Amino acid sequence: MFDSAIYTRRREGLRNKLSSGILFFPGNTEASFNYPANPYHFRQDSNFLYFFGLDHPDLCGLIDLDTGEDWIFGNDVDMDDIIWMGNQPFLKDRATEVGISNTAPYKDLEAVLSKAKSQGREVMILPPYRGETKMEIERLTGVNSHDVKSLVSEEFIKAVVSLRSVKDHNEVAEIIKAVDTAYLMHTTSMKMAMPGVVEQEIAGAIEGISLANGGPISFPVILSMDGQTLHNHYHGNTLEAGRMMVTDAGAESALHYASDITRTVPVGGKFDARQRSIYEIVLAANVKATEAMKPGVSFRDCHFVAAKTIASGLKDIGLMKGDVDEAVAQGAHALFFPHGLGHMMGLDVHDMEGLGENYVGYNDEIQRSKQFGLAFLRMGRKLEKGFVMTVEPGCYFIPALIDQWKAENKFKDFINFDNVETFKDFGGIRIEDDILVTETGWELLGKPIPKTVADIEDVMR
Repeated sequence: MFDSAIYTRRREGLRNKLSSGILFFPGNTEASFNYPANPYHFRQDSNFLYFFGLDHPDLCGLIDLDTGEDWIFGNDVDMDDIIWMGNQPFLKDRATEVGISNTAPYKDLEAVLSKAKSQGREVMILPPYRGETKMEIERLTGVNSHDVKSLVSEEFIKAVVSLRSVKDHNEVAEIIKAVDTAYLMHTTSMKMAMPGVVEQEIAGAIEGISLANGGPISFPVILSMDGQTLHNHYHGNTLEAGRMMVTDAGAESALHYASDITRTVPVGGKFDARQRSIYEIVLAANVKATEAMKPGVSFRDCHFVAAKTIASGLKDIGLMKGDVDEAVAQGAHALFFPHGLGHMMGLDVHDMEGLGENYVGYNDEIQRSKQFGLAFLRMGRKLEKGFVMTVEPGCYFIPALIDQWKAENKFKDFINFDNVETFKDFGGIRIEDDILVTETGWELLGKPIPKTVADIEDVMR
């Protein structure tokens, strides 16, 4: 974990943004895989990790805004625990590591919350995302699990988002570790992408690389030569020459900071003319959108840079037509680029998405669009120094969407449907990097992962 002063400073920052009441942070418990004693690999709640740092199950943190006290509730291990897991630190010693002197047995938590409620003090939570957490909140507060949202505080959410959005150098260093693991994952994926190989072999190999380097994958591996399916978790295809393979994968560092990288390569290691034409368009969108990033620029505008680059490139090869700016304004490009440019990164691969995407990516100044494609832009607001963003434009040929738009004669002034028909067997291409917003611009995080045509072909050779 980080130095105790970092967690103390984070909690103090939260205290300075809120006035009174109790901030209640339930940590995660272990979740059974197929019977009680066989749990999934434990993953602590990210908000608990950010403010309390302890990566252990069955803990709860409290920040008392009125008394200025911070508490951790939990239990010391018993002999059964020691037999199975060895000697473990006492709770008070663990708490000291994150700058907290107040600890109590977990059984005392219900009485503390009950007393606060009887005094008319507000107990605030962040949106829970696990069913067992909702049921535990019900047990501790008496609020029905279906109504625990009544305890969720918008003020609390906004305060947490404002703090977690800006990454300090310690956090950036952790993300770089995760990206460097992703370098090994993606270069391995490239080298394995040969005809006759089953996708599962590659997906399993790169997940193993993540585990071997200190952390689990940051999300289930997306790997497929059917790259037109944006989040394709099916890995049963046998790779074929002439197809493209999308690999979207990342790792967690030991402290659970995430990477998220996508590369697309030609099966067999050599781009043909058609593949290269689309790939160079997406690469240009990736580069130009990244170059547009700096504090004060809205990420939505960076998205439009990518969208116009893709539309212009597709016009050059005869798949789109007409005025590029107008085509993008109306959303015609979304036939090929139906998602947003990227999202925040941090302790969550879609950072803080559990708090509500609009709280993270939008504000009173910039509201989410309802236009197809643009509506899926997770982050639209202005960039600030310390934001870590993914930049992941793509170009996809989704047969069902092409058929629907063609049947509706949709955007006929901007799309050459007859030419697009010849690409329905293509699949998709996405290129994604993890980018830090600096004081004057941007910085690519981690060891650069091959992404030019020449570099990819060289690695695969």
